[in-house]
Amino acid sequence: MQDYLNHTFWGNTIQNYIIAVAIFLGASALIFIFRKVVLGRLRKWAQSTETKLDDLLIRALQKSIIPVLNILIFYIAVKTLILHPKVERAVDVISVILITFFLIRMITAALRFGLDSYIKRKATEEEEAQRRIKQMRGITAIVSFFIWVLGFIFLLDNLGFEITTVIAGLGIGGIAIALAAQAVLGDLFSYFVIFFDRPFEIGDFIVIGEFRGNIEHIGIKTTRVRSLSGEQLVFGNSDLTNSRIQNFKRMEKRRVVFKLGVTYQTPAEKIEEAVKIVEQTIIDHPNVTYDRGHFAAFGPFSLDLEFVYFVLSNDYIQYMNIQQDVNFKVLREFEKLGIEFAYPTQTLFVNKEEKNS
Repeated sequence: MQDYLNHTFWGNTIQNYIIAVAIFLGASALIFIFRKVVLGRLRKWAQSTETKLDDLLIRALQKSIIPVLNILIFYIAVKTLILHPKVERAVDVISVILITFFLIRMITAALRFGLDSYIKRKATEEEEAQRRIKQMRGITAIVSFFIWVLGFIFLLDNLGFEITTVIAGLGIGGIAIALAAQAVLGDLFSYFVIFFDRPFEIGDFIVIGEFRGNIEHIGIKTTRVRSLSGEQLVFGNSDLTNSRIQNFKRMEKRRVVFKLGVTYQTPAEKIEEAVKIVEQTIIDHPNVTYDRGHFAAFGPFSLDLEFVYFVLSNDYIQYMNIQQDVNFKVLREFEKLGIEFAYPTQTLFVNKEEKNS
């Protein structure tokens, strides 16, 4: 029996092959038991907890760490044998490539989990969180690309390649690309600013200079706005971050300055009554907070009344409905009292002199 075990094939005895296979099968059996028993119980326990971190760790164990352990077991088992230099080199290269692949995949999964958790923590509603997670996919893709590039450079270094030339080439190429695509990179970095600083979001009504509309889409390079007249406006992200933006979606309440002008022939008593009428009309309206009302000024052709109130909503249509209701009620009450609204007029006084004949 011993003579049979000492029989040599390709530089190794049968006993060496049996030891290598035993190491691989024994370690694989232990990993299989761990995956079926321990990992199964951990998965059930993770489902009963509120935190998502344990779910991430279990997915990392199942999809990345266990495959890496299987590769290491195979590598250790094979390394117990005497191999041809080319075969040994092929085993080393394949092992390094596979281990690097699974480790980078685990890093990118952790990155996505971290960004998703950050968004869900910052978002106030589940719908908003899901919308921002979709927006984040562009950022995740870019960061993942750079991670894979770094992983590739690390792989070349471990395989014995001279990476100094590669890094220098990437540096020169990066500078050339940056100079050639300054506008694109500017919009890309502005996208990061929009995503993390959140000056506006999809659905917000904004005003940029003479343009106004609702945000429809926020992309890596451009943001699309649906204007009030129906057409789509496309802005470069850098144009938006460099502009002054009025975001009406963030307005908690709308301040309204309401002005009226009545004729100079209106008696002072009726002016006082007019102020009280408008004041009471505004106070009686729901979703409105009254601020002040005054006989404000003697205008060029009218006695000017000024009132200020707040609409407790950022909805423009609701504000216009309230203002219309106030206008109708004031108009009816002024008609009852005979108070006339002023309009631009001009009075000419002609001095007629008699000529002596």
